[in-house]
Amino acid sequence: MSSRSKRTGIQRRTVLRGTGVTLGLPWLASVPVFGTDKAADQSVATPPQRFAAMFMACGINGEHWWAKQSESGIELSSTLSPLAPFTDRLNVINGLFNRNATGVGIHPGQTGNILSGASLQKGAELRGGISIDQLLANHLGQETVQPSLVLGCEQPVTGYHETNFSMAYSSHISWQNATSPVPMEVYPALAFDSLTENRGQQRDRGILDRVRSEIARLNRQASFEDRSKIDEYLTSVREVEKRIEQLRVAQEKAATNATNRGTSVTLMDRPDNGLPEDIQEHMKLMCDIIAMAFQTDRTRFATLLLCRDISGLFYPFLNVRKAHHSGSHDDRSEDWEKVSRYYVSQAAYLAERLAAMPEADGTVLDHSCLLFVNNMWSGSRHDSTKLPLFTLGGLQGKLKTGRVLDYTKAADNERKLCSLYLSIMHAMGLKADHFGDANQLLAGL
Repeated sequence: MSSRSKRTGIQRRTVLRGTGVTLGLPWLASVPVFGTDKAADQSVATPPQRFAAMFMACGINGEHWWAKQSESGIELSSTLSPLAPFTDRLNVINGLFNRNATGVGIHPGQTGNILSGASLQKGAELRGGISIDQLLANHLGQETVQPSLVLGCEQPVTGYHETNFSMAYSSHISWQNATSPVPMEVYPALAFDSLTENRGQQRDRGILDRVRSEIARLNRQASFEDRSKIDEYLTSVREVEKRIEQLRVAQEKAATNATNRGTSVTLMDRPDNGLPEDIQEHMKLMCDIIAMAFQTDRTRFATLLLCRDISGLFYPFLNVRKAHHSGSHDDRSEDWEKVSRYYVSQAAYLAERLAAMPEADGTVLDHSCLLFVNNMWSGSRHDSTKLPLFTLGGLQGKLKTGRVLDYTKAADNERKLCSLYLSIMHAMGLKADHFGDANQLLAGL
């Protein structure tokens, strides 16, 4: 234990504990929250690296998905315009493809291996491969309470597609092995409870009320500057909790209704199934939960399925009438550009949250890699020969950012999506010699 730890009595990865709840803390300069026991000061501690993947299905409006690089920086299309505040921490990567998701028919076969690159099997038996988030979690996730966080904004669906691929492939992007997707949490209240270990009969009491004495102790021991950070963090927790509680009642009512009807909530439509009717609030809350998990080092690996493949989500707040899947078949329309830009804005929102979190010599975003990826370029043609994707954050300088990288004219073996994944793994310290269909790093990254 460091001299400072002995002096304050606060251990690394400090948490606030109360009745039926555990609340993690963010990085604080005067409180050793992470690093080595030998470090007497957080300024010399090494912050953790994080990886998160965000997924949108069914393509984008290709006419408005572009970025141009010049001496003055990156010029962004209307679809990518939400990323403007982060161009120095952005990589727009064009022309990559997932070989095993081409030539296999539409939808499930283009989705279930988006983070694995594995060859998928048709029929009743699932067969694919482990996804990058789970491989990273298996090798690098032992230092956190949760190895990974797997979230979604739509319930999975069952059955088979006309291509004879299981619809499980359309519903999950995180896979723990070749035959099993990672169970995905779609309810914000349950994801929040898992994050804070909120359990028992005390959930009707606010979390901060249950750790009030711990907060007082922490404030007595923290520096003046850190007390301001603590207050800002706790205010954010309270704000998220209030929004969560408004949804908890609907979720519990849905579970009761499903039991009374002798059915499952997974077979009920939104909002009868307890999911937020407002998809904007749903996605924002899931981003907030990932941000809190990263800030407090609860986990370092996350996936967020914003919408599943063949999604039925509607976007009245965009003044778009068609549902997601049907709208994607008119992918050159102004409406689909609005939808595409909206999804990009979700990645920008998460990046904004992480960029506002100071940590060691930078921010949580500086020490992370956020990946936004779609399973196809064109929804009308179901074209997955190149994929829309970008990254945000530089993994403590391990990834050079502020660039537009174009692989559209490269040979197929030089533009593999899995080569990008392999490069990210190496940047995070996992020196694998291959992943999916790739055995070499992505040149130029």
